[in-house]
Amino acid sequence: MTPTPLDWELDNCTIARAMAILGERWTVVVLREIFTGVRRFDDMRERTGIPRQVLTNRLTRLVDQGLLRREPYREPGARQRHEYRLTEKGLDLWPVLVALLSWGDRYLADPEGSPLVAAHRDCEAPVRIELRCADGHEVDTPRAVVPRPGPGLHSR
Repeated sequence: MTPTPLDWELDNCTIARAMAILGERWTVVVLREIFTGVRRFDDMRERTGIPRQVLTNRLTRLVDQGLLRREPYREPGARQRHEYRLTEKGLDLWPVLVALLSWGDRYLADPEGSPLVAAHRDCEAPVRIELRCADGHEVDTPRAVVPRPGPGLHSR
C-alpha cells in the first residue's frame, strides 16, 4: 500500500533544504547579479542597494554552500580584492532564475515590460522553461504531475 502524503516524514525534504539557502530575497538578487555578469562586491552593492553587511553575509553563505567561489583580483595601486564566480552547483540554479523571471514577467512586470530578458546566445530567441518527464513527454500543467514517495522517504 502506498503511503498518503500525511504519512510521509519530510524532515529531509530537499525543497526545504534548498529554501534554507535560497529563501531570502537578497540571496536571489545576488545570484541574479552574478548570472548577469556583475561579480564584484562594490558593483553589486551599487546596483542593488543591498546593505554592506547583508551583502557580505549573503556572499559568504553562497561561498560556504559551494554555489560561488572567490577569485582574487587587484586594481593598479589598490589592495587585493575578490570577485565572485558561479561554481557548477551555482550554475545549476540558472533554470530556477529563468522560471522566477518568467513568473515575474507574467504577473509583476511594469506595463512596458520586464527590464531583463533571457535570450539564447546563438539566435537571440527568448529562453523559456519547459518541463518534461524522463521519457520526454511535455508536462504542461501542474495537474499532470503527481507526488510519489521517493527513495529517501521516511514514514511518520
